[in-house]
Amino acid sequence: MALLNDKSAIITGASSGIGRAAAKVFAREGAKLVITGRRQEALDAVVAEIEAEGGQAVAVSGDVRDETLQISLVETALGRFGKLDIAFNNAGGLGEMGPVAGLSLDGWRETIETNLTASFLGAKHQSAAMGEGGGSLIFTSTFVGYTAGMPGMGAYAASKAGLIGLVQVLAAELASRKIRVNALLPGGTDTPAAITNAPDATEELLAFVNGLHALKRMAQPEEIANAALFLASDMSSFVTGTAMLADGGVSICRT
Repeated sequence: MALLNDKSAIITGASSGIGRAAAKVFAREGAKLVITGRRQEALDAVVAEIEAEGGQAVAVSGDVRDETLQISLVETALGRFGKLDIAFNNAGGLGEMGPVAGLSLDGWRETIETNLTASFLGAKHQSAAMGEGGGSLIFTSTFVGYTAGMPGMGAYAASKAGLIGLVQVLAAELASRKIRVNALLPGGTDTPAAITNAPDATEELLAFVNGLHALKRMAQPEEIANAALFLASDMSSFVTGTAMLADGGVSICRT
């Protein structure tokens, strides 16, 4: 039997990268999806791919920092599928980069709002919709600010580390309702947003990033999606409140 058979799920940041891969993986495992991102055309393409494989998905575009979007996602899941079992709060961004002394206040606030506040808004409405029947909330964090400090990433690290604190509190608050809450911490992942895919990225940069990992390579989005699948499914029925690394050994590598 499919791991997510008869489950309803929300996935944010689903137009590309890890979110897109997760949408495809979750749908193949039987989940009925509400996906979101900023680009409706890209979301529609993901829906078309899922439907072509026999799955069910609906796209709702918008900005995850907007509480009305978060409410709409939940209402769409309830209206279309009758319930909400899983939410993968994956949307986020690197934000303004550079030494902390040079960061703008606007850049700092935008990163916090995108990576942390949006996840709070999602959790607020998603957990309420799950009622007493249990569920799984997943948040994409990172090893940056958890196992490693990387220069120039102060706002990003703070926002993603804040997610881990939020996850721990949510896990304690929601356990009596059988709702599990976990953070997923990827290592470097080969997505369109990765610094190694920037227009000015060099082969030397790619080699450097690969070399940071014990496995000496970056992840493919599908590999991180499979880790999210574990947290979404009953395979992780006794896992809650964790910061689960899926980082290719970047946190422990010193070679």
